[in-house]
Amino acid sequence: MDSIIKDRQYYKFCAYGFLRNLRFFEAFLVLYLIEKEFSFTNIGILYAIREVSANLLEIPSGIAADVLGRKKTLASSFLAYILSFLIFYFFDDFPLFTVGFFLFGVGEAFRSGTHKGMIADYLKRGPGKDQMIEYYGHTRSWSQKGLALSSIAAGLIVFYSGNYKGIFLFSTIPYVFNFVLVLSYPSFLDKDSRKKKLKKRHQLKAVLSDSVSTLKSRHVLNLLNISALHTAYLKAMKDYIQPMIFSLVILLPFLTSYSEEKRSSIFIGFVYFCIFLMTSRASIYAGKLAESRTKNIPALTLLGGLSAGVFSGLLYLLNIPIGAVLFFIIIYLVENLRKPILTGYISHNVDNSILTSVLSVQSLMKTVLTAIIALVFGIAADFYGIGMALVLVSSILIVFTLFIGIISRNTEVEL
Repeated sequence: MDSIIKDRQYYKFCAYGFLRNLRFFEAFLVLYLIEKEFSFTNIGILYAIREVSANLLEIPSGIAADVLGRKKTLASSFLAYILSFLIFYFFDDFPLFTVGFFLFGVGEAFRSGTHKGMIADYLKRGPGKDQMIEYYGHTRSWSQKGLALSSIAAGLIVFYSGNYKGIFLFSTIPYVFNFVLVLSYPSFLDKDSRKKKLKKRHQLKAVLSDSVSTLKSRHVLNLLNISALHTAYLKAMKDYIQPMIFSLVILLPFLTSYSEEKRSSIFIGFVYFCIFLMTSRASIYAGKLAESRTKNIPALTLLGGLSAGVFSGLLYLLNIPIGAVLFFIIIYLVENLRKPILTGYISHNVDNSILTSVLSVQSLMKTVLTAIIALVFGIAADFYGIGMALVLVSSILIVFTLFIGIISRNTEVEL
């Protein structure tokens, strides 16, 4: 039986994650960009723009959330997302897509870390302060259910409309609802209660001072590094599973009377639906894995995810797309086992008054790594193909992990 407290705010947190991940474009973004005749290098540039824009605003957005209020910061992120979706729907040329990806990055910057900080603050103020891993695992599970539902819905939208662009217009609807939902959160979650009475200048000074002091801890930095790398790796590469699934659809005797685009829309939607149902379960299981006291979970899962990427690329090179897709799915599962655990570790080791700012530093690391990985992967894919690019990038990150020193004894955490 679950020990977490399921009050009204719990369901609001779950609804937030569910609505946020009703991104109907998620399962078809790379295919849509390929349809626009963008090269893999162009796609890598767009992804890098998204990450660099998020990077530039990451720490300022975290500080703004701590100083000016989390609710307004989070609500603003959804406005930026909605504008980006409208650009993708109404326009076709690369320069305007760069603007759309920039706005998407703005939304990511103002969102990342903020909601986790609100969850942690809510738990630490009440009787559930020791439940972060299990609680966050449950709320993340609902976000994965949102992705699962959006995948099926997106597949049906593409199947009946015959094109990809409509999914961006539909994606604006849940984001409008989430904008309203976030503003309905209780006011005490808006900022740290101990700093509410301070003047803005003093609040800013206090947050900056506390953040710098915390980040001097090698232990905290190791946690942030090892958490950010796998998330960045998946974020940069995850959409390239779409061409893999597409190549698998061609081999299957599946709805052969329809066009390849319509056939692939149903199959890709179904595969993503299955992926996110599995990742939803993985997020819930994260609490049990943490309780198992397995040593150095962050390091082992990081290497496991990167190794799955190598095998996925090799199988794609050998023209075994079903094996490539299955190993790619393992990367998703590893990430959703890791994320609640690493978030709980960081929350346990960082003072709550600066948690949003510290989580934004983690997101800063993630966005820098994602931009680099996305650009390198795109260039490699244009020269060598997706399979070899996946093998090369995954292998480089394994070497980086083993020999540059991201993994250390300091990543072992006792809660």
